[in-house]
Amino acid sequence: MGTLVRLVLYASDRAAAAGAARAAFDRIADLDAALSDYRDSSEVSQLAVAAGGPALPVGGDLFAVLSRAEDLWRRSGGAFDVTVGPLVRLWRRTLRTGDWPDPVRREEALALVGSEKMHLDAVARSVRLERPGMRIDLGGIAKGYAGDEAVGVLRRRGVPSALVAVGGDVVAGEAPPGEAGWVVAVARDDAVEEPSVGIESKKAGPERLLLRNAAVSTSGDGGQWIERDGLRYSHILDPRTGIGLTGRRRATVVAPEGITADSLATAACVLGLAEGVALVESTPGAMAIVHQQEAGTRASRGWLELRRAD
Repeated sequence: MGTLVRLVLYASDRAAAAGAARAAFDRIADLDAALSDYRDSSEVSQLAVAAGGPALPVGGDLFAVLSRAEDLWRRSGGAFDVTVGPLVRLWRRTLRTGDWPDPVRREEALALVGSEKMHLDAVARSVRLERPGMRIDLGGIAKGYAGDEAVGVLRRRGVPSALVAVGGDVVAGEAPPGEAGWVVAVARDDAVEEPSVGIESKKAGPERLLLRNAAVSTSGDGGQWIERDGLRYSHILDPRTGIGLTGRRRATVVAPEGITADSLATAACVLGLAEGVALVESTPGAMAIVHQQEAGTRASRGWLELRRAD
């Protein structure tokens, strides 16, 4: 994951707080070692090495994340797909150098994408990638899972009142003492840029969310993009086409779990306004704000809020 982690917690004393915080950070570090595609020693990288061969046994964390990813792949019609790794590698180079991907290489990479080529065996807890060259990329789901796991560690250490931010993905536990919840700031409703999610001390309002035992995640193109022939292409890829999203999009999703909020935000961005909101609507306990602005048009916004049981 290789991203900034912030943690705020309330504990009975300084020693308890320090011990719980160390345990939470250690859990996130362990997940990074297993799930990052930047590390040659990670389980994700080892799956790439084994692609095209027999199934590879994996740890419980990777199998859990891939199982959730496979489910969302089906529900989103392929808009969310963790087998997008070969395309991500090409697109990272484009964003870094400005050189457009070679069409032949893009088609070769696109042929390796598709979660129907990823086979999960729950009994053996193993994964088989059908074709050599396939790669897993968990950039749209792993940070939310890491936040969930960190909050879980804190709960088990007797520190339920905590908030964990892994990059822009925020997972909240129980509310701070004497408060109704954690107040988390997001970008203005009319802003197109990717919002900066952070911890605020002010009351919840149009630009702030009040979270308790919930998570929020934002996906958008504000941070990385490239222009070509008058079009703006996002760093967020559509796995079905192999090309970055055009126009400007942003989705902020609140859900009971970080893994749900993180992955839904990515999927909603790829699907766009109508389909993205519909996907969130079909997810129990989720709500979203989706912005979309295509080239030469005015920005449009969709808002969906579902009732959640206390």
